[in-house]
Amino acid sequence: MKGVITAGGLGVRLFPLTFATNKHLLPVYDKPMIFYPIETLVKAGIKEILIITGGPHAGHFIRTLKNGKELGVKHLEYVYQENEGGLSDAVRLAEDFADGGPITVILGDNTTDADITSSVKRFKKGAVMFLKKVPDPQRYGVPVFDPNNPKKIIGIEEKPKAPKSSYASTGLYIFDNKCFDYIRTLKPSKRGELEITDLQNKYIKAGTMKWEILKGFWTDAGKSETLFQASLYWAKKAGVKI
Repeated sequence: MKGVITAGGLGVRLFPLTFATNKHLLPVYDKPMIFYPIETLVKAGIKEILIITGGPHAGHFIRTLKNGKELGVKHLEYVYQENEGGLSDAVRLAEDFADGGPITVILGDNTTDADITSSVKRFKKGAVMFLKKVPDPQRYGVPVFDPNNPKKIIGIEEKPKAPKSSYASTGLYIFDNKCFDYIRTLKPSKRGELEITDLQNKYIKAGTMKWEILKGFWTDAGKSETLFQASLYWAKKAGVKI
């Protein structure tokens, strides 16, 4: 299993902070944001990692991460996403790196203390989505459960105005190599992007999508409020009295 971290974009929701550097290099408590998803992968035994970056500050990653050895990474690569084409477009750039095998994908602004080791070890084929109950599901991809079978997901809706459940599809996924074939069939959404939810729906339609509840703390840190919440959590976990 190899790991892919999506860390492109302009971080417009965090302006003016992201005038200075890439969003994923901003501090979350005492570490750059991207350290957290790297640690999630390494803890799960995934030590070959691809960073997908973009925007005007892409070069800052090399200065920050170097070759990844200090974080327990065995092999670290970088690829540049030339436009804001969406998450599935970013994943598309990992095809050569995957080398025919499965990948665990995590968004670079996600911080979690969940341990996905067993999920990675169990994985054989298809895809896995990790869900978390949230107070604002309309900000995320939201799973739609079968009314006749609450354990079955029949679709994912991207940022719905009226969410059909209170769960978010977190920015953490496992895909087999079929994902690249599926991405080639996707069409841009109304936002002009290749959505990750459309990729997930391909697996759901094929009957090969599984889901798990992500245990422990999880949040994205992609806007000021959640960046603060993430920093607060990790500071308290480190024993800082606030």
